[in-house]
Amino acid sequence: MKPPTLKNDCFAMPAGVDWTPVDQALDLLRARLHPVVACERAEVAASLGRILAADIRALRANPPVANSAVDGFGFASDGLGKGVQILPLVAGRSAAGARFMGVVPNGYAVRILTGAAVPNGVDTVVMNEDTTFERDRIAFHNELKKGANTRKAGEDFNAGQTLFRAGHRISAADIAVITASGIAEIEVFARLKVGVLSTGDEICDAGTETDSDRIFDANRPMLLAILTRWGFEAVDLGHVGDDRAAVRARLDQAAETVDAMLTSGGASAGEEDHLSAIFKAEGQISSWRIALKPGRPLALGMWRETPVFGLPGNPVAAFVCTLIFARPALGLLAGAGWETPQGFDVKAEFAKDKKPGRREYLRARMNDQGRAEVYPSEGSGRISSLSWADGLVELADEAAQIQSGSLVKYYPFGSFGL
Repeated sequence: MKPPTLKNDCFAMPAGVDWTPVDQALDLLRARLHPVVACERAEVAASLGRILAADIRALRANPPVANSAVDGFGFASDGLGKGVQILPLVAGRSAAGARFMGVVPNGYAVRILTGAAVPNGVDTVVMNEDTTFERDRIAFHNELKKGANTRKAGEDFNAGQTLFRAGHRISAADIAVITASGIAEIEVFARLKVGVLSTGDEICDAGTETDSDRIFDANRPMLLAILTRWGFEAVDLGHVGDDRAAVRARLDQAAETVDAMLTSGGASAGEEDHLSAIFKAEGQISSWRIALKPGRPLALGMWRETPVFGLPGNPVAAFVCTLIFARPALGLLAGAGWETPQGFDVKAEFAKDKKPGRREYLRARMNDQGRAEVYPSEGSGRISSLSWADGLVELADEAAQIQSGSLVKYYPFGSFGL
């Protein structure tokens, strides 16, 4: 089954809104978006990065039976005192996958190996290293608590227990948990298909011959890589010059194959901003003037029932807007719910007189002293600053005097899934 498409007015801003605070923009996206992809079955072993469409409940407990955590000897602790104990051994042993099938009488012990089921009559295990073994008996100092060196049945999880909720993104560790519960297939959302389109006569693909008046398209390969890292199916929609008919045709073609689009360039109100003009004439578009630095203009619209995120053309601004806005929005469309990055309060290794009115995201990295240092230049044309950084420092909307040693909010790129 596939959820309904988004409403054409889902990106419309409230009347009278001029500059939109970051938090208000995020709240609007969170309230108006929902999953747009269908559900399907997937093998657990091949589910890395997939998003659950239904809760997962364990088929059986882990461990399924009580077992030994060490190589040693098992016995019943009841009736034994403290101090030196000498116990005769029963014939046989309990090994992983080949349990001892008899009952161990009180006052006896049985050889048991790591992972082996605890036999009937046994509740405690003494380690090999703590025993002296002689033919058919062992000696040890009994300072053990009842249940020592054993794992209880279901101490990890029980049969029927909810392991993960719908919307959870599967990690490698999750695959181990699900498999241990006996599940081989799970219900997931189909991968969100996100197309990336670049527009404008001023750009060209790397590897082509060009003059110095044109620039190589850094946005499209960057955005495709980010989408792939997030587990989406990234679709390269290529580059279209400043030709309205060509842009329209590419949008029409993409709307038939992708669930959402990211575009860069042509979304403002300039003479050559054909993408914006086409949307105003034939689609649904809302130009959000976000109180944000870098990245102020953000165009959000619908084309043939397909949501489109019109990112700034500047690579640094496109990068920041993708992390702050596109990531949680695309996560909702993909069924993952709203993903909020985790930030940390750290000391600043910089000084800044921050003006009020806009939220700022500074390219930053942690130094050897555990402080956040920022890139020397705030110019959003410095693409190399994205490789230099390992996260972003967020400065709130209000004015602030940042001094060396002040606490600032730092978001590592890992908090954005990168």
